[in-house]
Amino acid sequence: MTKTNPNQEEYEEYAVKQLTKYFKNDMCRKTPKFLENLIHFNCIKLVDSANPQIRDIITGTTERRNYIFFSVYHTEIKVDAAIPGYRLETLGIFANFYTYTAEKE
Repeated sequence: MTKTNPNQEEYEEYAVKQLTKYFKNDMCRKTPKFLENLIHFNCIKLVDSANPQIRDIITGTTERRNYIFFSVYHTEIKVDAAIPGYRLETLGIFANFYTYTAEKE
């Protein structure tokens, strides 16, 4: 069973996908209506181009705790005072991830 615990690299891939999806679906869509098409398109391009930096941030801010049957990943992202921080807690078990806490700080 311990072999089914996802490793750190698998978690980072999962977390990058989840944060990228959140940024595109939530943050990029919060634009004034008259600028929506221009800003939304550029925001999505910006998020896509920032994937390596997002992964680096996740790598540097994640603590993994291994237990016999599962792993717990605690990620606290705080880049800058002007940008909100995020706290994620994710369970890795049976080769899957389940985020049970995702808070904007």
